[in-house]
Amino acid sequence: MKGETRPISRRGFFKTSMALAAGAAGQRPQNVEDAGTLERIWRQNAAPNQSMLLKGGTIVSMDPKVGDFVKGDVLIQGKKIAAVAGELKAPPQAQVIDASNTIVIPGFIDAHRHSWEGQLRRIIPNGAINAYMATTHQGFARYYRPHDMYVGNLITALGCIDAGITCIIDNSHNSRSSAHSDAAIQALLDSGIRGVHASGAPQNGDWDKQWPQDLARIQKQFFASDDQLVTLRMFSGLSRENFALARRLGIRITTESNGGAQVMTEFWNEKLLGPDNTYNHCNGWSDAVWQQVRDSGGTVNVCPRSDPQYGLGEGIPAFQKALDHGMRPAFSIDNETSYGTDMFTEMRVAFNIQRAMATYRKANGDTNAPPIVSVRDVLECATVSGAANAGLLGKCGTLTPGKEADIVMIRTDDINLYPSNHAIGTVVAAADARNIDTVIIGGKVRKFRSKLVGVNMEKFRQLADESRNYLFGKAGYKLDIFSS
Repeated sequence: MKGETRPISRRGFFKTSMALAAGAAGQRPQNVEDAGTLERIWRQNAAPNQSMLLKGGTIVSMDPKVGDFVKGDVLIQGKKIAAVAGELKAPPQAQVIDASNTIVIPGFIDAHRHSWEGQLRRIIPNGAINAYMATTHQGFARYYRPHDMYVGNLITALGCIDAGITCIIDNSHNSRSSAHSDAAIQALLDSGIRGVHASGAPQNGDWDKQWPQDLARIQKQFFASDDQLVTLRMFSGLSRENFALARRLGIRITTESNGGAQVMTEFWNEKLLGPDNTYNHCNGWSDAVWQQVRDSGGTVNVCPRSDPQYGLGEGIPAFQKALDHGMRPAFSIDNETSYGTDMFTEMRVAFNIQRAMATYRKANGDTNAPPIVSVRDVLECATVSGAANAGLLGKCGTLTPGKEADIVMIRTDDINLYPSNHAIGTVVAAADARNIDTVIIGGKVRKFRSKLVGVNMEKFRQLADESRNYLFGKAGYKLDIFSS
């Protein structure tokens, strides 16, 4: 029947998506770097005339004006959210995805990730900061080819998508040449993730010294339009010259920040701190620095696992410090050399550390003990605050009509979640990556019914193995999977 719609199966989804995407604008040729990892369907953009209806899910919009729905629908037109309501009628020829028994949320956003390290997953599970530096910057980083930058970024980006992370800020501090930068960016473009490539300088070994002046070329070559999934910024320490260059180019700045009160205050006094600044970690800041950053309009992210893992600052993530100063921080995973690419764990670590500290202070007579956070507070950090850190709050972070469709569906009838008695509690306190049913980025389905769409896993493993083996060989490293 003309105009009839029906819930779509996994096989039917593949066939429909291939047909719709065939006419999509902006299709790019296959890049040889991926060695066949990404199939044709993966590379095609969402067709602007494509309609998709997510039907009958529990909707957590994270937008107070939109609200939440025990049972509701989300209509996607092309790459954007067209409507969110209790019940919507599917347009003719729309794909209808049965969202019953799922919780529909905005995609998670990782505000700080060194994506190039993808080949080094869990290589130092017991490592502190000295082991991290020795393994990465002083170790394998020196041997990375442009191809290895591509592979590392691709491993990270695809892992993020699989885990429901739809956007990352890629803090890329191994740009040893222009070709290394280009490969890292190309991997983000190919991966289909919404990415912010924060280009930075290597921290050890020989390199071309092409950075930061190469940022102008990078911007012209890859970022002529703001209307694309991947955008550009600078990754730099507190450097007046670098900040000036970034502002001439009109790009935002991300800075790793632990301590440095004197320099931060100097930058504040010189009016060099602004709303275009994002800060990672934020350990060891004085109250004055927190106030300066807040007053400047800057955004912050904290690292619930990284700071305790690597012994940064006092070893306690600066979550409570940010809250104390009226800032809702984003969360960041930092890297995967010691643990996994899991925003669920970040949320739970932050939630439980904050509540433990607040309870401890109150129990010991602190009349200024902070209130305990809620699961909604924590989910806001993992979505809305992440979008603010990325400078993309107008595009993602909430399920708001007019924003681009970065959406995650979490299956609640899995054994670890059923029965689900509280939607946000299920997401923050119980779900994990295995429960990610569907991931949509910019209106394109990247994961469907628990499987990545259009990724050849055999080729992916071959690509990762080749790069890892090359790096291990060049560094003279013998893998011992039981090393202490």
